[in-house]
Amino acid sequence: MTDETLYNRLFRNVPDADKLFLETAEGRSLTYADVQAGAGRMANALVELGIKPGDRVAVQVEKTPEALLLYLGTIRAGAVYLPLNTGYTLTELAYFLEDAKPTVVVCDPQARTEIASLPEAQSVASVETLDAAGKGSLAERMARQGDAFETVQRAGDDLAAILYTSGTTGRSKGAMLTQENLAFNAGILVDYWRFTADDVLIHALPFFHTHGLFVATNTLLMAGGSVFFLPRFDAETVVRLMPRATALMGVPTFYTRLLAHEAFTKEVAQGMRLFISGSAPLLAETHREFSERTGHAILERYGMTEINMTTSNPYEGERRPGTVGFPLPGTELRVVDLETGTPIATDEVGVIEVRGPHVFKGYWQMPEKTASEFRSDGFFITGDLGKIDTDGYVHIVGRDKDLIISGGFNVYPKEVESEIDALEGVVESAVIGVPHPDFGEGVTAVVVRKAGSNLDEAEVLDALKDRLARYKQPKRAFFVDELPRNTMGKVQKNTLRETYGTLYQPAHSG
Repeated sequence: MTDETLYNRLFRNVPDADKLFLETAEGRSLTYADVQAGAGRMANALVELGIKPGDRVAVQVEKTPEALLLYLGTIRAGAVYLPLNTGYTLTELAYFLEDAKPTVVVCDPQARTEIASLPEAQSVASVETLDAAGKGSLAERMARQGDAFETVQRAGDDLAAILYTSGTTGRSKGAMLTQENLAFNAGILVDYWRFTADDVLIHALPFFHTHGLFVATNTLLMAGGSVFFLPRFDAETVVRLMPRATALMGVPTFYTRLLAHEAFTKEVAQGMRLFISGSAPLLAETHREFSERTGHAILERYGMTEINMTTSNPYEGERRPGTVGFPLPGTELRVVDLETGTPIATDEVGVIEVRGPHVFKGYWQMPEKTASEFRSDGFFITGDLGKIDTDGYVHIVGRDKDLIISGGFNVYPKEVESEIDALEGVVESAVIGVPHPDFGEGVTAVVVRKAGSNLDEAEVLDALKDRLARYKQPKRAFFVDELPRNTMGKVQKNTLRETYGTLYQPAHSG
């Protein structure tokens, strides 16, 4: 067997089978031998359920060691891992099941009956369960299996995962990530961020998102390191574990919450080697305050589901606040004119485009959409607006299509607007993101009511609770007589962002 598979490449540098890979906050631990044996049992369980190479395994479960084994067992069996945000509603899940047509769905036991009864689930061979304690029908099935499993051989261009991203028209797109995409990117990050078998990462990121699933997990596995595997970020727990750790990967919210915690001191952080931030812009003030408190400069980087990690501030050298550093080795990055697609000069703002082995294969069952997002020379059009300064640092200055990033998750306004516009008494709406001290950007709705309607803010927000994942739901809703428009009739969202720009500042704790 050649060593092409993502699974084999992740375990290529195991220093010692008895070395600890994972420890939970409660003290549960798994060695590398435990992880590989568990992945073997999970792969056997999936094959027993009818999984064949290339089949999709859709997963909407809480973050547990068993969820990690499910990911590894899926790719070991040659199947395609399809993580779903735990906040997705039944309405949203129905779309993913219809679009991806998974062979197996794994969910929380409490959701099983509702998911299995969805019309879109009729083609699913089995709906299995896994709860927040790692128990459920899949865990029981896994326990009956043997450890031995011959890893299914896959080529570098074969799919390892599909991650759905929000669609600008309300239709989510499945980004197809190959074995090579993920293995290449993890290898680059091990080298660039200097991860070794001596590293212990505090892993407090969600496990359904590219950041926690691939950047954190794949990189530490490939380095032969260890992780504190936490179900979610809790500042007190992180501070308690930090003296035993060497690195933290987080979103800006992690760092603002650490800075707000009295026990987070320079002494607590003195044994740490690296603090990394991504998934949303890190305020320069946060960067400076963190440096003053701890003596550590946060390393900010840039990536997205479709392109994995693409740029990073340097490990050695100036980590410049407000920038995302330089293109990673193997990455080609250019900034082009929004209209013509031609490269533009240094320090001029345009659209960021990327090419490299880490760039995804395309959108699942959307050939036309895939074709429209790539240039003829293979560069992917990110939709992010940025510039490259005279020193070569990449700056993200905005986003095309008015994408909102709240708490590290992408929210496309059109999806939220469609739900609001369907409400009784609404003429139209505009959804924007404005600076939020905790979430990076707060989703905010501006609504035009029909004449005579008494619709209020609470009714709008309540109506969306069962229609949208929590992170997509507006934090506030405001009413106006009309939305600002330009001469072409396009809603001027920049004007709305200026109007509500200070909404979530401390004096307006909304």
